[in-house]
Amino acid sequence: MTLPASLLADALRWRRQLHQRPELGYQEHQTSSQVAEILEQAGLQVFRGLAGTGVIATLENGPGPVIGLRADMDALPITEKGESAWRSTTPGVMHACGHDGHTAILLATACHLAATRCFSGTVHFIFQPAEENLGGARKMVEEGLFQRFPMDAVYALHNWPGLPVGSLAVNSDAMMASLDSFEITLQGKSCHAAMPESGADPMVVAAELILALQTIPSRRLSPLASAVISVTQIHGGEAINVIADSIQLRGTVRCLQGDVRDRVKQLINEFVTTLPQPFGVSGSIEWLPGYPVTRNHALSAEQVRAVAERTLGAEKVQWQVNPSMASEDFACMLEACPGAYFWLGADGATPSAPLHNAHFDFNDDLLPIGIQFWQDLVEQLLSRRSN
Repeated sequence: MTLPASLLADALRWRRQLHQRPELGYQEHQTSSQVAEILEQAGLQVFRGLAGTGVIATLENGPGPVIGLRADMDALPITEKGESAWRSTTPGVMHACGHDGHTAILLATACHLAATRCFSGTVHFIFQPAEENLGGARKMVEEGLFQRFPMDAVYALHNWPGLPVGSLAVNSDAMMASLDSFEITLQGKSCHAAMPESGADPMVVAAELILALQTIPSRRLSPLASAVISVTQIHGGEAINVIADSIQLRGTVRCLQGDVRDRVKQLINEFVTTLPQPFGVSGSIEWLPGYPVTRNHALSAEQVRAVAERTLGAEKVQWQVNPSMASEDFACMLEACPGAYFWLGADGATPSAPLHNAHFDFNDDLLPIGIQFWQDLVEQLLSRRSN
């Protein structure tokens, strides 16, 4: 089925409008208002306010299964370096992950399905705030997403640099790693930099600890386990000739298995408390709320695969693709409801800039592909004939 030219023109216009007016997590007021207004004009039932700026639109069309389709809406605190006519007009904020494209695709899909209605059942279109590190999906679940809008399954897509446009990647298990953030405090004793013996230097301990933590994946875990420990920030000290009183280290842990995640956190806790002691320094750690593994449900992943093979062609589908060690808070929805998360290739003739890069821009060639896939998924899962 060919998508209407007017629909594709709307999707392109919406995408670029969203890109020009990016908003950070839980601040997507203008974005959610625009989304809600478009959906209301298309005749859907629209519910606002879940997780603050979240929007849920419901399209009922007779008896049948109930599924959810999710798009994320928030941007990142990055200054855009691209030169497009639709570049960000908000200083220090840009859509560097393609959420503008995800939102435009789902908006156009909702409008198209509301007009065609070639299915039997109910679709909930979920426009989620605050995917980037702030846990918008968890907040929607905690505020009753699946109690207020019961679903048989929920699905989400993400554009993916490194895969060619027109391809889809999915597997039946983990797609993305868990995410845990930590803040380590090393408390020493300040002294003159020329007389280190009169103090306790937390900077030396910080150096030792950073290196020691890297031995956890290589020496304390099985080579078959997947874990990445990254110390990304170090803060401490004021004067160049004074040994600091305390040092703070911040970073992340990412794993693909729940038992590995627990083991890594246990080992980091042990390193933080025991390694500093011979130096006369004490260590403590605070764990910040993270995301679980984004783990697909096998049946839902198989459904995505089957639809993709019909829509895109079997040669364009990468089944049982290796997971990414990046993280995604859609994991919180998959813990509460069956479903699947998958990637759509973003590389055209010119490879896409990486996600979270100041030069990134969503590849608009993905718009018709994403809309068509969502339409086909709905019409095949909510088939009138099978119902």
